[in-house]
Formats: sequence, C-alpha cells, structure tokens
Amino acid sequence: MAAFRYLIYLLGIGLVTWLLTALEIAAPGSLNLQVYVDAGDTLGTSEYSPVELIQVGILGVCGLLYTWIATYCPTQRPLAFLFGGMALAFLIRELDYFLDLYVADNFWQVLLGVVLALLIAYIYRHRRRYRIAWFRLWPSPGMTLLFAGATIIFAFVPLVGHEPLWMAILADDYHRVVKLAIEEFIELSGYFLWLIGTIEYTYQAKAIAFQEPQSVAAKRRKGRLPKSEGRF
Repeated sequence: MAAFRYLIYLLGIGLVTWLLTALEIAAPGSLNLQVYVDAGDTLGTSEYSPVELIQVGILGVCGLLYTWIATYCPTQRPLAFLFGGMALAFLIRELDYFLDLYVADNFWQVLLGVVLALLIAYIYRHRRRYRIAWFRLWPSPGMTLLFAGATIIFAFVPLVGHEPLWMAILADDYHRVVKLAIEEFIELSGYFLWLIGTIEYTYQAKAIAFQEPQSVAAKRRKGRLPKSEGRF
C-alpha cells in the first residue's frame, strides 16, 4: 500500500509539473510569473501565477488534514496544531501581497505574529503532550518529509531566490522573471514535499488513534459497564 501511495505521489507531481511547463511553452507568458498591476509598477509580481494558486491549494488541503487529525486523533492533537499553525503561517506569507493591497500595508506581518504567538503559547501549555506525541512518531517518513519541505521553504528558497544573487550571476542579462520563475518552482517543490509529508503523517496518526489506543479504551469501557448477569 505504501509503495502504491509513493507511486501516486511521483505520478501526481510529474503530471502537475508537466502541465505547468507545457502550458508556458505552448503559450509563453501564460504562467503569469511577472504581472505588472499598474503603469507605475516597475518590478511586477508572480502572485497571479497558477503556480501560486497551486501552492495555496496545497496549503488548504494540508489544513483540512490537520483539522481532521486534531478532531479524530486526540493523542496527536498537539502536533496537528503545530503543523496546522505552520501551514497557516505559510498561507499568510503566500497571501502577503493581497493582504497588503486590500487590507493594510504590512498587515500580513501583524497577522503572522499573532498566529505564531498563539502557536507558541499552545505548545508551551501542552508541552508534555506535545513531547509524547512527537516521540511516538519520530523518526518516521511523514515527519522527515515535513522537515524536508519546511527546510526548502524556510531556508533554501529565501537564499536561492535572493534577487542580488541572480543579478550577480546574470549581470547584464538579468531579467527579474527568471529569478521569479526559479524561486516559485523551487518553492512549489517544497510544498509538494510538505503535502506528501502531511498525507503520510495522517496515515500514521490514524494508525495510532484507531489501532492501539482504541482497543485499550474499548477494554476499559467494557470493564466499567455493569454486568447483566447475577445482579437481580
């Protein structure tokens, strides 16, 4: 079953990536990796790109899975809150352009700070349960993939996507759309890993919740039930 899932991951990522590249090759500029929103815009943005929309969709799916884990897998609830909070932080960062444009300038930073503060407070308050949940899963494939995806998104993309780097590499041939394209596709790879890690983590959390603890809880409930024989 696990081998089949990983084959599906491979085919799914390959298909999505092929569709994106084929779309741009067939109709150059269709990925909207550099859109100028008004006459005074000299830099352009990639926020309207299908690549960005896929990233937001991935985060939405991850958020739903973490909500399911927090609801139906109580022993993994602290970890589900942690990863769900990280997914929400990713989403706020992805929507920073629109939050600044339609709400207030730098509003996304305030919102991100509030989310992170609440997340830290929750983890600290439930730190014992968090440690128990963590050590029941680590090391595991799901946690490893989550870590790999977060590493790409938090550490690799900000450095490799740094504009002065590409200005230095390309010199007079520098075009900002090249930098945006590389940055967005690398970021998408990180989100793909995060999605796969989330799915694998969901399988693991389900196994813990519905195989081991449930049987123990059922035995305890059975022991507490009144016996029907010999009471009257």
